[in-house]
Amino acid sequence: MAKQEQPFSTGLLIGIGVGLLSGTLVHQLYQRKKTLNPNDILNTVKQAFLKEGPIEGSWIEFSKKPYRQFAIETKIYVGGITRKEDQELVQYEFLADAYTGTIIDLYRI
Repeated sequence: MAKQEQPFSTGLLIGIGVGLLSGTLVHQLYQRKKTLNPNDILNTVKQAFLKEGPIEGSWIEFSKKPYRQFAIETKIYVGGITRKEDQELVQYEFLADAYTGTIIDLYRI
């Protein structure tokens, strides 16, 4: 009697399963380490300032800087907005989390 072959062997199914699992894990790790585009963060901050009135200028550094506050460590982008208040130019600087875009600090210079 001849042995009947199965279309998929157990080894092949295990290989496919391991491949899918490892691909999913690598994708999740990549997403955690992926930073946002600094221009997108700057545009979000500009839109918030534009709700209160026109702005004269804006900037953001494209290099990420390490930031630590108490037990929290992350990477940040530093940027700024200039606008007129009472006929004077006023500058604001902000710190934004590079991974989430959350504004960590915003202060007037």
